Amino acid sequence: MSTWHHSKLDGFQDDLAGNEGYLYTTNARLSSQLANRRCTDAVLAMADFRDRRVIDIGCGDGTYTVELLELAHPASVHGIDAIAPAVVLARKKSADPRLTYAVASASDLPYADDSFDIALVRGVLHHMPKAPEALREALRVASTVVVLEPNGYNPVLKLFEKFHPYHIAHGEMSYPPRTLDRWIGQYGGTVERRTWAGLVPMFCPNWTAEALKKIEPAFEKVPVARLIGCAVYVFAAVRQSSAVPGSPEVRAAANGPVGPAAPVGPAASAGPATSASPAAAVKKAARRPKIAPRLGQRRGVQEK
Repeated sequence: MSTWHHSKLDGFQDDLAGNEGYLYTTNARLSSQLANRRCTDAVLAMADFRDRRVIDIGCGDGTYTVELLELAHPASVHGIDAIAPAVVLARKKSADPRLTYAVASASDLPYADDSFDIALVRGVLHHMPKAPEALREALRVASTVVVLEPNGYNPVLKLFEKFHPYHIAHGEMSYPPRTLDRWIGQYGGTVERRTWAGLVPMFCPNWTAEALKKIEPAFEKVPVARLIGCAVYVFAAVRQSSAVPGSPEVRAAANGPVGPAAPVGPAASAGPATSASPAAAVKKAARRPKIAPRLGQRRGVQEK
């Protein structure tokens, strides 16, 4: 882990030591509660988590890992985080056997390919100097990836990142949505559903939070305004083929025009898709998570 990244993790360590949890999850002010509630709604709208094996990459203190289990009803949720004290605290939040945790790096997950059905990456990448590596790993261990990140098009957010003590201490550096989309494509994925959501800042006075929350629904419906004014960018992506991120085929695609990754391994020698047995095709289709209701009714990315 780089010295830069390690120093920024210290901000989270301090939160845990002084607050028994992160500032936006434990003893949280009203603005944090409203902002995170909207984030949760946006994440749940991106995919059908029910009965799926989910990995929560960057689970933090486990607050939203437990929330995901309670609201989305997945078969299991495995949370990982690079900060050991956060994982210790997360384990104390629920005794549900469907919940498990481990200390691990988002850029080097210790799991086999396709160990999960859905990888959730909620509010993690903007703390990572090598964010593409986390997306590569997410697409490797799961065929569907749901990502929520601060909206890198928002100029006010950029000012907060440069001048607000909390954002500085936690090393925040939001990425433009087009950059996140490009990284997904480089590792053999396709964004199939996206939205911009939220208007309430994570940290602001109660009166400001209440006022912004009232106009939030209408604001999110204005195309240009939401693009540069909403708090977060949320999307669901799927792997384009059986190619595993990091394989020679996908690396070649990353160095040239981004397109569907070529099949590798068993899929490359299995012949055309029509040669597979009907039973195998049905079984494979049943295991693929649904991205969202109505997805596929029209071509292109579905915006909500």
